[in-house]
Amino acid sequence: MNLGQENSIFDVSGIRVGNWTDSDSGTGCTVIMLPENSASGVEVRGGATGTRETDLLRPNGHIVGANAFVFSGGSAMGLGVADGVSQYLREINVGYQTTVGQIPIVPAALLVDLGIGDAIPPTAEAGYQAAKIATDLRFERGNVGAGTGATVAKLFGMEHALKSGIGSSSVALKNEDGSTFTVAALAIVNALGDIYDYQTAVRIAGPRSVRSQFLNTAEALLNHQLPVKSIESNENTTLVFIATDAKLNSLEVNQLASISHNGFAQSIWPVHTRGDGDLVFSAATGLVDLDLQASLGLMAQAPLVVASAIRDAVLVTNGLLDIPSSSEWLNQ
Repeated sequence: MNLGQENSIFDVSGIRVGNWTDSDSGTGCTVIMLPENSASGVEVRGGATGTRETDLLRPNGHIVGANAFVFSGGSAMGLGVADGVSQYLREINVGYQTTVGQIPIVPAALLVDLGIGDAIPPTAEAGYQAAKIATDLRFERGNVGAGTGATVAKLFGMEHALKSGIGSSSVALKNEDGSTFTVAALAIVNALGDIYDYQTAVRIAGPRSVRSQFLNTAEALLNHQLPVKSIESNENTTLVFIATDAKLNSLEVNQLASISHNGFAQSIWPVHTRGDGDLVFSAATGLVDLDLQASLGLMAQAPLVVASAIRDAVLVTNGLLDIPSSSEWLNQ
């Protein structure tokens, strides 16, 4: 891939991100602020998703785009984070114009991170503060925001899990006339399954075995050797935001969200289980018109950018609250 300049979501101009982090409790929230007049979409594939206002983003709906997106820890108790973001947006006069004033559109998706810290969910005040400090100056990776309590490789239980967090990636593309555009992704990886490098097919995160080794998930699954409580767990999810500065209509930006799930399949196994709340939010800021081939190229590259962001979320994260990262486990 021809990586973007920063290889992060900030390579799409106008996107801003704010994080609120509680490292002691192992939780947090991430707020993504969108440029005015962005088109937005969503695709939910997991069986255990907690969301707010996602139906507003369906193709051909009355609302073309969101003002901000929220990813939050705290399970369903983290939904209040979006209230704080809405309050901040109203204060700065951002929202969907109605006869009674501007109404901020703030879809949200949640992850369950209550098992590694103090089980104290983020609040509306956390969302307000994250929105207020949102910036495009430096992308924070790892144990920040909604990635603070993220873990992966949990098919043998949390005692074998590895730490994950927030990652990002981007790619620069071209129209036939030489004009450039970008597609970029932000990923918060809290998956039940193992994580693979999409380029090499090497497993980079699996359930901890003896020092520096992983348990054999595939063999255990085939031979019915996994703990029942892990299989029945509904406390997992991978949340992705993908954006482009290309011009897409409502149908196309929802297609972008849908096709981006292919990046999950290239990176996570098993994926989209009934215990994972896997979701993609998408946005198109509309700065660059695409020719037909460039449009196809955008859709072809989107899953690879997502897979790269998922890999990044695992490899850049350090251990937290007695759960080691993949890098720490393999190199100890």
